[in-house]
Amino acid sequence: MPQMAAVPENHSHVLAEFDCLDPLLSALRLDSGRLKCTCLGVSRKWLALGTSAGGLHLIQKEGWKQRLILTHKEGSVVQVACCPHDEDFVAVATGQGLVVVWELQLERRGRPERVSVSWEHRGQAVTALCWDASALRVFVGDAGGKVSFLRAASSKTGKGSGFVIFPVQTVTTVDSRVVQLGYQDGRLLVSSLSRCYLCDTEREKFWRVGNKERDGEYGACFFPQNKGLLVGQPPLLYSARPGSRIWEASFNGEVLSTHQFKQPLACPPLPLIPYRDEPQHYNPLPRSPQSMAFSKLLYLGDQNLLTWTHSAIYIFTPQNGQVLLWTEVKDLVDIAVYRNDLFCLHGSGRLSHLSLLSAERCVERLLRRESWPVAAMVCCMFQHAITTGRARKAIPIDRLEHLRSQLSSSTHPELTGQLEEILAKLEPLDSACSSRRSSISSHESFNVLDCGIYRVISRRGSQSDEETSSIINHSMSEEERLKEFSFVQEEDAVDPDPHGSERTEAERSEQGVPFHLPLSFRHKPPRIALQAVRDSVSSFVKKTTEKINTLQMNSELWHLPEFRDSGHPEISASCSEETDNEVSNEMPNAEADMQALRSATERAISQIQDPLVLLDPGCLGETLHKWLTVLQGILGPEELRSAAAALSSGSEPGEEKADYLNSGQQDGSSFSSGEPTESITEERKEESGEREEKEDTCEMKPDRSNGSHPVPVRAESPEPLPSDLVEGLSQLATLYTEMSCFRNQEKEEASCTVFLRSYFFLLDHERVRRMCLMCYSDQPEVQSSFVEAMQDLTQSSKVVEVIQRGDLLRSLRSLRELQPWSAPPLLAHLHRLYEKHGEAAVRSFTQFYPTITPADVMTMAQQSHFLAYLDNLVQSQTEEHRLSFLQCLLEPESLRQDWLELALTHDAPQRCDTISPDGHPRWHSHCFRWGYGRLLSLLIRLPADVASKQKMAECCRSHGYWTGFIFLCCELQRREEALTTICQLDDIGLLEEADGVVPQTLEEWKLLIQSSQRCSRAADSEQVTGLNGSSSSGGGSINPENLTLMLARAAGPDRALAVLEECRVQLVLSPHSKLVCELLRVTETRQRAMIQTMLERCDRFLWSQHA
Repeated sequence: MPQMAAVPENHSHVLAEFDCLDPLLSALRLDSGRLKCTCLGVSRKWLALGTSAGGLHLIQKEGWKQRLILTHKEGSVVQVACCPHDEDFVAVATGQGLVVVWELQLERRGRPERVSVSWEHRGQAVTALCWDASALRVFVGDAGGKVSFLRAASSKTGKGSGFVIFPVQTVTTVDSRVVQLGYQDGRLLVSSLSRCYLCDTEREKFWRVGNKERDGEYGACFFPQNKGLLVGQPPLLYSARPGSRIWEASFNGEVLSTHQFKQPLACPPLPLIPYRDEPQHYNPLPRSPQSMAFSKLLYLGDQNLLTWTHSAIYIFTPQNGQVLLWTEVKDLVDIAVYRNDLFCLHGSGRLSHLSLLSAERCVERLLRRESWPVAAMVCCMFQHAITTGRARKAIPIDRLEHLRSQLSSSTHPELTGQLEEILAKLEPLDSACSSRRSSISSHESFNVLDCGIYRVISRRGSQSDEETSSIINHSMSEEERLKEFSFVQEEDAVDPDPHGSERTEAERSEQGVPFHLPLSFRHKPPRIALQAVRDSVSSFVKKTTEKINTLQMNSELWHLPEFRDSGHPEISASCSEETDNEVSNEMPNAEADMQALRSATERAISQIQDPLVLLDPGCLGETLHKWLTVLQGILGPEELRSAAAALSSGSEPGEEKADYLNSGQQDGSSFSSGEPTESITEERKEESGEREEKEDTCEMKPDRSNGSHPVPVRAESPEPLPSDLVEGLSQLATLYTEMSCFRNQEKEEASCTVFLRSYFFLLDHERVRRMCLMCYSDQPEVQSSFVEAMQDLTQSSKVVEVIQRGDLLRSLRSLRELQPWSAPPLLAHLHRLYEKHGEAAVRSFTQFYPTITPADVMTMAQQSHFLAYLDNLVQSQTEEHRLSFLQCLLEPESLRQDWLELALTHDAPQRCDTISPDGHPRWHSHCFRWGYGRLLSLLIRLPADVASKQKMAECCRSHGYWTGFIFLCCELQRREEALTTICQLDDIGLLEEADGVVPQTLEEWKLLIQSSQRCSRAADSEQVTGLNGSSSSGGGSINPENLTLMLARAAGPDRALAVLEECRVQLVLSPHSKLVCELLRVTETRQRAMIQTMLERCDRFLWSQHA
């Protein structure tokens, strides 16, 4: 046997066949040439098989036992569909066009019953069946393009109820044969030979999915998103296109993207895994790109899409546009799926049962069936999936070793060798350091202590002895490096025994491995100790350099010759004594700084509690500036500390209120013009250069200060602070940012940004987020600084690793696991998601409301992306609560106009299509589809003042949104303008609909009739096409005759004709209109007579009671 080729690492799933259904077909006698299986359906419990003789076999999937057979004399069974949520109902279509709904009544142990029958498609071939399980109705499509539904009138819903509401109704008739039907959440998806249609069955509205036509059998299906990750999101829909393309569209039929699978399908196919015979060898040679028509699309398993041709099965993951796998299967006719199970009907009448599962699960099932060679071949093909630590949950190491023992080296030499190589690469379960643990598990026995350390019991003479010595040497080298970091007090301690280290090393060598295994579990030295070391060294260098510079600046000592000989020892001795004293006083100085900061903080808080100070902005700002001067000298950045030191040394006490932020933006040379300040600045620069290496070792967080902003973000305190002091500092620092302290400065945005970046470790994150939204919404520098700081704080989160991998669904799942959410960290993660995925990520942010508000998304996303988010957020509410919900989002109310203009300019018709050159509405231009029409209808219905309504009406008129313009004109009592617009649109449905504009007075009727006479000629000459280039399907045209009939119904035919004469309209009524007027006269006469009779009877009754 040749060596098995390994599949690429991007393939992780296979199609496997674990059951043979040939004995079942033989028992049903469906394997003969006379009787064949013609169609199939599947549900959780049943496998339904239709036959050419008109029989329907219901097979129980558990044990493959036949439970029922239903017979039909109306021809062979051509379509079958099991109700997905009620196993007691099955729909069947026969060759003569009959559609039957059966109620099996298995729970009551009764006989199956035909609860509904439809001959609506008599003489036509039924091509598709689809269930609406919530209403117990079946949608039917045929070769003539007719789509109807059949309601199941069962004992569960009441048999009489179904017939009262017409159990069989025609939904629509499309232009060509129906290829596939789908139903989801009140929407019916119809895929024909030329187009894909979307129907709202409750409101009886239709949309076309996309604008381009096609010619051939192309399927379409819904793609639910409410299972698992994107709970509450509306489903997507996918529609096949020519050339191995698939459209992805929203639940409203708007095409979002086009997936190209022609080039991805150039990869070689994966072999089908049988449980009896050996699978075909994987051929790694690439194929040519495949351009094909996907005749049907099915939702499979967890976020997968299935399609097939007569010779292959294709499975895609449309969320990332990848091909999960494709496998060659011969002579395919039809496929029915349930979860991850595929039931295939072949041209010869044979059935096959395939399962989609991961490679490790496939190996596990093969091992349970003792199919040793097949399991070994799958292991060799999917080495990348079998060797990972995650696969140990399904196939432990001992089972793979047992598999190796079951293979004979004489019959399968190549397979045995490859399996040996795989066993050498295996990683243990959830391996963090796979190579070391795999070697330990192979050669040593170990147990895990409570602290997480692996205690290994060494076997003498094993390979682990060499690893033990290397681990001990590694631990000793780490401990020697840790000895370099010690406190200053340890230098004054008594020298230890010089032989102590030797005894320690000896003890270590005797104790051996159990106490020196992985140092990754050893605790790191405390951060406080590292900070103390850094501060003490830097302070020592600073003060020593200052004294040396002071001595060098005294030129008289160097010009006198006697000092050159005898002065040096005294100076050096004094310097050494002062240095020792300063080193010994390092900790008291730090404590003094903390004490000074604590006293300044307490003093500022006590002053702020005084109402006279709190309510006076000047006094409050002065108090905060005094406290800020102390904070700057102790916890400020190095540049600002230098500025504060220079100002405090060179200025008088009255000048200490100078603004520190301005000094922080200047160069170090501009602090002072004196020589001592220049020397201090140079010393600071030298000191910072000497401290870079130590700061690199101490700071564990990545530095993001290399960006465009010169001030780095400080997300952690440079000094260890007591918890009680941190609370007061955070209160004052946050108050300083929220105050108008920055209003007096010339560069407000820069000043706020510098303060936020310098003292972010003291700020309340939630209050700063709200401040950025309310005060600095128009200043992106402040917003970006806040987001950058929050991203620094959340950099160590595990969610960041998931987001960086680029899988949107896994990222959202990780974010959902972080509940309960905090807005600032969640906002940082969402910024990362948006940078990675763009609009697709923004559409999923609705699930994080109200933690993340629309104001947060508005500052993050582009306008078009924010509009998609807002529309999804509003549509996620129930219909009766959408208007109030949208109103609560408008803070401030000025956002109403901004959002309205945004919705009118995105995904909208061209203005030339809706507005004529003279500014009037074009004929039937209100029928054009507005991408955010539902959001627009809600925005114009929000309560507002007259000025706002007028502004909104003018905006709708200028953009050609005529339905909104008419509605606003009615609210503003500009009914004449609304009626004139309706006449120009020439759609009588705008008058007759439930929310239409009906004339209320005879003057309005006269205006309407006169306007219709003027507009009729222009409409006849224009006659533009409607939506998507087709003729509009709106109501009838507005002309004097139709308006006369409407007026006749409202006020009577005689009054209507009188109004025509007053308007001087010469109108000759058609015979139909004359007949309607006569009927109205008769009806009016009879109503008057009936009313008169009822009044007389009431009068007689009252007189009789009075007598």
